[in-house]
Order: sequence, then structure tokens, then C-alpha cells
Amino acid sequence: MSAPAPSPLAIVDAEPLPRQEEVLTEAALAFVAELHRRFTPRRDELLARRAERRAEIARTSTLDFLPETAGIRADDSWKVAPAPDALNDRRVEITGPTDRKMTINALNSGAKVWLADFEDASAPTWENVVTGQLNLIDAYTRNIDFTDPRSGKSYALKANAELATVVMRPRGWHLNERHLTDADGTPVPGALVDFGLYFFHNAQRLLDLGKGPYFYLPKTESHLEARLWNDVFVFAQEYCGIPQGTVRATVLIETITAAYEMEEILYELRDHASGLNAGRWDYLFSIVKNFRDGGARFVLPDRNAVTMTAPFMRAYTELLVRTCHKRGAHAIGGMAAFIPSRRDAEVNKVAFEKVRADKDREANDGFDGSWVAHPDLVPIAMESFDKVLGDKPHQKDRLREDVDVKAADLIAVDSLDAKPTYAGLVNAVQVGIRYIEAWLRGLGAVAIFNLMEDAATAEISRSQIWQWINAGVVLDNGERVTAELAREVAAEELANIRAEIGEEAFAAGTWQQAHDLLLKVSLDEDYADFLTLPAYEQLKG
Repeated sequence: MSAPAPSPLAIVDAEPLPRQEEVLTEAALAFVAELHRRFTPRRDELLARRAERRAEIARTSTLDFLPETAGIRADDSWKVAPAPDALNDRRVEITGPTDRKMTINALNSGAKVWLADFEDASAPTWENVVTGQLNLIDAYTRNIDFTDPRSGKSYALKANAELATVVMRPRGWHLNERHLTDADGTPVPGALVDFGLYFFHNAQRLLDLGKGPYFYLPKTESHLEARLWNDVFVFAQEYCGIPQGTVRATVLIETITAAYEMEEILYELRDHASGLNAGRWDYLFSIVKNFRDGGARFVLPDRNAVTMTAPFMRAYTELLVRTCHKRGAHAIGGMAAFIPSRRDAEVNKVAFEKVRADKDREANDGFDGSWVAHPDLVPIAMESFDKVLGDKPHQKDRLREDVDVKAADLIAVDSLDAKPTYAGLVNAVQVGIRYIEAWLRGLGAVAIFNLMEDAATAEISRSQIWQWINAGVVLDNGERVTAELAREVAAEELANIRAEIGEEAFAAGTWQQAHDLLLKVSLDEDYADFLTLPAYEQLKG
């Protein structure tokens, strides 16, 4: 490893945290500083390119596969690197933030993989950013336990052989880390902070455990962004003396533009790629964001009416499976977000059947694994994939050559026979306010109405309100969606929350602030690219 120069990074506006010196070492910060120096300028160029592409979509209301990369798609000779043993069987993956209790429970869950989330399931308070890293270090060194202060229940890790393999998700390219700045006062991209600290402290440690530094890459919009990640990986491995090709990355295809570049994304990362994942809610959010001025044919109905059997969603998942298996990569299915009720067995019975049907469909379609949000769903998903896979670790041999997806199929939103409803508007407001309120208190994964919600579900909620207003949508009850109607529904929801939780709890929360922020990002003529950007300005800590 090269001898690090003193880090030029400064920690700003952050209260000291217990044991932070174990994460924010001089050597680790020097590594992050070097990542920032080398790669942030390219990150900035790629963010500007996103805006240019969005302007082009606004002008044309269409997307197509890229003519300039047709050669990559036509070349059948290339494949991604073979999966390491620890990532070869991914039939069930559990997702969640990196707080101490979740770290233990996720590792112990029986899932093959844990997506340790610094992104949509984590509000980026400085405490969450730093202690999340600390919790993972403690897990790998088996120095982690947890006792619930309310119940007194204790949690500890099972034997190493029984633990899930960790695939860590850093923040997307668009988010900065305001508490870590360079000598000019420029904040370091959150992606490089999360990746850099994790890789620096754990790459060799994970190799010693028979695993490796594995990552999920969120919010990718093009193969050029994947190329940037690949260059980050090459540099990081060289800097830390880790063999090239050790890193493995699974890319979330959760933007509509990335859906047209799946093969190119795998190609750019081919020495480090391990798969693609179908990220449903962010994908819908991306369709609304990119085609928000495309007229009635791009208007999405209630989010819960957009199932994975919708023709345009089916085109997306079928293309993903075919693409992955053609190139030797894992195809990972979407999230089962249901949170079991401890009080209502009937609710559980109905929901478990829906989860089972969803996972059966994915396994039968050729996916190699899928996501769940709660340990109780692990056995259900496991059963669905066990039935199809048996003793095989995956089904990459199913090439799905029967699939033929055309460019227009991916954006055929109007092929779905469902319309926006008043109940859907109410639900969008309810989820938006309740999620943002928790996020502003530092919680990124929140159970709302028996579903685990994260930033992606809040994004689709506020985007649909915005879209319905701007498209002049008429709901099933005959009402036109207007800013005034959205305000009325939001005021009613705020009053309902106050009555539901009581005056004291209401006053202790950030409910009014959440209500105001939801309305701002839902009603502003200037559509915010990401809800988390204005929300981060209001996040304490």
C-alpha cells in the first residue's frame, strides 16, 4: 500500500462520535481524499450529462438503444467475470440499514446475501454514515452484539458459516457528504465516502474471511457512470494492494435510461460485475421524472396498481434476465416489502400469498434470486427459488432467447389498464408525509401500513402527485387533481396523524416540516431531481 500523505479533508459541522477515530483514520481519509481528487470532476461531468439527456427526452418523448454501442450488444464473445464462491448462490437477499440491531439480524436471517444499505434505507446523518461503517467492521471482527433497551432482548452473531454475505450499497452519485470537505470547502461525493471508508477498512479483512468487497451500485443512469465506477475499483484495488478483479458490483437497473444500456453497463464493469437488479419503485420514479411532460400516455396510475405483470414492467424484467444470462451475470429480482403484523394473522395470510406468487413468478421467469425486507419473508422466498433451482446455485443456463423486447416496449406505460384514483392520491400523501417525517429524524427504512418504505417509495409518491397535477388528471371520483386538492388532502392527513398519535408525540416529531417539504417537492413548478437533495438541507446531524 502506498504511504498516504496527510489528508486534506476536513470534518465540518459534526459533533464528535464515540469511536469515530476507528473509522476516520488519517490513512482512510487520505484514501477518500485521493478518490475525490481523481474522480469527482468526472462525477460532476456525468451529472451535467444527465441534465442534457433529460432535456433531450423532454424534447422527443422517447428513448432508444444506443446506436454508438451496437457493436458491444452484437458481440456474443464477452462475458462478465465468474462469480466468486461467496456470491454464486444469491437466491434470497435481505435489505436494510446498517444500524447495530439490523446488522446482526440481517446477517443471521438465513438469507444468502445482505444488502447493507447506506443509500435509500438510510438517512445520511453523520452518525448513520460513521456508525454504519463501525458496525460492519465490528461484524467482520465479531465484536458486535446488541441489547434492546426496551425489551432487554439480546442479539449476537451466529457462526460465520451461517451468516449472509454482505453486499454494501453506497449513496448515489448525485448526493454529497456535507460533513467531509476538501481544502476548497467542496464536499466529497457521498458515494466516494461510503465506498472509500468501507473498502479501505474491510477489503483485506473480507478476503481473509473467504469473501470480498462486494457492492450494489444505485441510481446509475448510463454506461459512462458504470465506467466511472469501474475506474474507481481499479484504482482502489491498486492503492490498497488488493488483487485486480476482487471487487464485485451488482448494478441496480432502477432508472429508465439504464434499462436501455444494460449490456453496456455490464460490459464497462465486466471484470468486476456480478449482476443486475430490478429496482421497482425507483424505476417508476425515473419514468415519471424523465417523461413528466410527455402527456397522458406517460401518466402512471396508483403505484400499487403498477404490478410487475404490467406489460412495460414485464418487458423490463424479461430483458434484464435475458441480458444477464447472455453475459454470465446474476439476475436479481425486486423487493417484497411486506412487514408481517404481530396482531393480524389474516393480513399476514393474504400478504404472504402475494409474496409467494411474486417470488414464484420471478423464479419461473429465470431470476437467480430476489429481495425481501423482513426476516420472516426469507423462508417464503427461499421456498420459491428452491423449487426451481434445487441444488443449483443459479439458473444462468436459462438464456431466455425467447425474449424479444423492443425499445418502445419499455416505455409503453399506456399499455397498463389502470387509472389514477382518489384513494391513490391519499395514499401518496400519507406515505410521503410519514416517510419524510421519519427521514428527517434520521430513519431511512420505515414501516408504514405494513410495508417497508424507503426513499424510493417517497420519490414515487411525490412524483405521482406532481405528474397528476401537471397532466390535469381526473380521478375515479370525478375530481381533477390540482395543487389545491393536494393541499386539502395533506392538511387532512396531518390532522389525522395528530389525532392518531396524540398532541405530545406530534409536537415531538417533525410532522409539519415533513408536510411542508412534501408539498414543496410535489407542487413546485421546478421539479427537484431528487427529494433527498432539499431534504438533506433540513436533516439535522
